[in-house]
Amino acid sequence: MKLWITRPLPETVLDAARALCEVEVRQETLPLTKEELRRALTDFDMVLPTLGDVFSRHVFNELREVRCKLLANFGVGYNHIDVTAAQSRGVAVSNTPGAVTDATADIGMMLILMSARRAAEGERLVRAGAWPGWHPTQMLGLHVTGKRVGIVGMGRIGQAIARRCHFGFGMEVSYFNRSEKTLDFPTSRARSLTELAGAVDVLVVAVPAGTDTWHLIDAEVLGAMQSHAHLINIARGDVVDEGALIAALEARSIGGAGLDVYEHEPAVPEALTALDNVTLLPHLGTAALEVREAMGLMAVENVAAFLEGKPLPNAV
Repeated sequence: MKLWITRPLPETVLDAARALCEVEVRQETLPLTKEELRRALTDFDMVLPTLGDVFSRHVFNELREVRCKLLANFGVGYNHIDVTAAQSRGVAVSNTPGAVTDATADIGMMLILMSARRAAEGERLVRAGAWPGWHPTQMLGLHVTGKRVGIVGMGRIGQAIARRCHFGFGMEVSYFNRSEKTLDFPTSRARSLTELAGAVDVLVVAVPAGTDTWHLIDAEVLGAMQSHAHLINIARGDVVDEGALIAALEARSIGGAGLDVYEHEPAVPEALTALDNVTLLPHLGTAALEVREAMGLMAVENVAAFLEGKPLPNAV
C-alpha cells in the first residue's frame, strides 16, 4: 500500500507513516498541480493532502479509474475536497479536528489584541525609525477588557476563543450559531448575524468554509458593525467578502480588522496591504511545531485505521 504525503511534514509524522506503509513525500510546499492531483488519485492507495490541494468534482469526474481510497486531510478544514464526489468514487475522507483548536484560538485572541491596540501599526512605526517618543494621545486603540465579543460559529474553536475572552479578559460573550450552546460561563445567542454585528465591540469569525458560509460576512454585516468595532477572521478567507471589507476599512466605517486568512490565498490585495487599520498574518493559525506534529499524527492514525480495516477515527 502506497501513501503520498503532499507537503513536507515534521519528521515525527513521517516516521510514524513510514512504520505503516510505503511512503512518498512530495518536497514542494505549494499546492498540487492539476497533473499531480490526477497522479494522487491514480498512483497511490492513500493520500495525505492539505489546504490548497483542490480535489474538486471535476478532478474525480475526469478519471476513469481511481486507485486512491483515502484522503487523510492534514487540517480541520476540508473545503478544498469535494467530499460527495470523493465518496461517490469510493474515496473516504478524514480530517484532524481537536488538534488545531487551542492554537487557532490563541491566534484569534492575538489578532483581537493586535487589531484593537494597533500593535502591527506600532511595530511598523518603530521599525521605520519614525517613532517620536511617548505622549498621552499617541496611537490610542480599543481597550478590550470588559468589552463585548461576538463569535460567529460556536464550534470547538469558537468556544475556545469565547473562553479566552470571558475568563482572560472579562468580556461579555454573544454568539450566532445554528443551534443553542450550553456552556459553563454566561453567553447570549443573537437572533441574527446583523443583530450580533451591531451589538459587539469585536466580531470573530470561526465558522467552517462551505457553500452556506461563502461571503457570510458581507457588506450588510459590515455595515451593521459599530464604527469602533473590529472584525477578526481565523476561519477561511472566503467566509468574508474581501472587497466589502476593504471598502469598510478604507471608509473607516469600522475600527479595524485582524486577518489570518484571505479569500484568494496566498494572494493578498494591495488595497489591504496599503491600509494601516488591518493586521495581516500569513495563515499562522496552527503554526507551532507540537501542533503540526499532533495534526500529522492524527492524520496518520486515520491511515492506520484504514489499513487495518477499522472505522476512521475522524471521518468526514
